[in-house]
Amino acid sequence: MDARLDYFTSPAAGRAVKPFMSVGRALRDSALPKATQELVALRVSQINGCAVCLDMHTKDAAAAGETAVRLNLVAAWREATVFTDAERAALELAEEGTRVAGAAGGVSDEVWERAAEHHDEEQLTALVMLVSFMNAVNRLNIITRQPAGSYEPGQFH
Repeated sequence: MDARLDYFTSPAAGRAVKPFMSVGRALRDSALPKATQELVALRVSQINGCAVCLDMHTKDAAAAGETAVRLNLVAAWREATVFTDAERAALELAEEGTRVAGAAGGVSDEVWERAAEHHDEEQLTALVMLVSFMNAVNRLNIITRQPAGSYEPGQFH
C-alpha cells in the first residue's frame, strides 16, 4: 500500500508538519510519565484505527521496556489488572476525549476528577494536549493512508 501523500518529501506538507510534530517532541519531554504517554497514544490510535500510529507506539513502548501483556491489554484496560489507577484514569480521559461525538458534553466531570486525583496540573495539561495531538495525527495518517509495519523504534525521535 502506498501513501496518498509523502509528508517528508512534500514541500507544502513539510512547512506544516515539521512545526506540528514539534508538539509531539515537547509532549515527550513533559511531566506525564512516559509509560502513560505510550498507553494513551495506543488507546487513542486503537479507537481511531490508525495503523501507523499503533505500529509506532507499540514498538516504541516495547523498546522502552513495556511488557507485551500490558500492550495487548490496552484495548481492554477496564477489565485488566495490570494498569495503575493513574494509568486507568488517563486511559478513561483519553477515551472520552477521543469519542467526543458520542459523549454528550465531552469529557465528564467524573472522568476529569478521577484524572485530577492522579495527575497534577502540568500532567493534566500534557494529557489533554497528548489526546488532542494523537487525534490530529491519527487523522493525518488515516486520510492519507500512511502504511504501517516498517517503523523502527525511535525512528522519529
